Amino acid sequence: MPSLGGATGWLNSEPLGPAELRGHVVLVNFWTLTCINWLRQEPYVRAWSQAYRDDGLVVIGVHTPEFSFEHEIDRVRQATTERAIDYPVALDNDYEIWSAFDNNAWPALYFVDTDGVIRDEHFGEGRYEQSERLIQRLLGVERELVSVEGLGVEAEADWDNLRTPETYLGSARSENRADARPEDLRLNHWALAGEWTNGREKVVLDEAGGSIAYRFQARDAHLVLSPSAREPIPFRVLLDGEAPGLSHGVDVDEDGNGLLRESRLYQLVRQHDGVGERTLEITFLERGAEAYAFTFG
Repeated sequence: MPSLGGATGWLNSEPLGPAELRGHVVLVNFWTLTCINWLRQEPYVRAWSQAYRDDGLVVIGVHTPEFSFEHEIDRVRQATTERAIDYPVALDNDYEIWSAFDNNAWPALYFVDTDGVIRDEHFGEGRYEQSERLIQRLLGVERELVSVEGLGVEAEADWDNLRTPETYLGSARSENRADARPEDLRLNHWALAGEWTNGREKVVLDEAGGSIAYRFQARDAHLVLSPSAREPIPFRVLLDGEAPGLSHGVDVDEDGNGLLRESRLYQLVRQHDGVGERTLEITFLERGAEAYAFTFG
């Protein structure tokens, strides 16, 4: 297994190396705290860690940041608390471990046997039964698979109705931005209204009252946000021009009200009355909101 020596810090553990891991089956999980694919995978990794640790499994999370604010150790620590992650997490702010594994995606799983040899790898969500059977085989155990049900933002995507891809808003990777009113947007296009500054990885609201609109088709809609101001920033979400009602996400109430307090992924919409094309509009009532990427499920 490649070295973990490039870690810039550790959570839930002292640094782990060959001596500490010798004789253990190791599952290495690359993640970043705002990645919706990792958030939906995490219930399985968490359950495997708890179910097989007494059999010799060591799960190691490697947090390699995608966005600049994800370098902040306190945010990563908060994410591990929120997700009930009690296994060791190596902080990979310099991408040293990422490079050592020649990794290229979040999330990624590497399955390492007791001799330190990588026996398999998997990128993205899914393949959970096969992955757990492999863990059992490496451990030399055989029993019923763990029961896992993701809740809230961790719930499995509605793949049959998902027609909208992840969309970055910063200029470095922006796609499908339109100069149009919300009601005129085509599917999978988005638009800004108000005074915004365009950065490479984000757009930043310069004056209160600015909004972002997106025409999408998915059960869930999320937006990675960060407050550049010290004070929380209230926002309001509309769905097809109206309050979302029962289709509100976990970070929004039925009237569409939410509060941007911290840097993370916010779930704005979860539809319960069928999935079709909808127009999401989020308006920030104070300046300073930073928006990075939409994701869907």
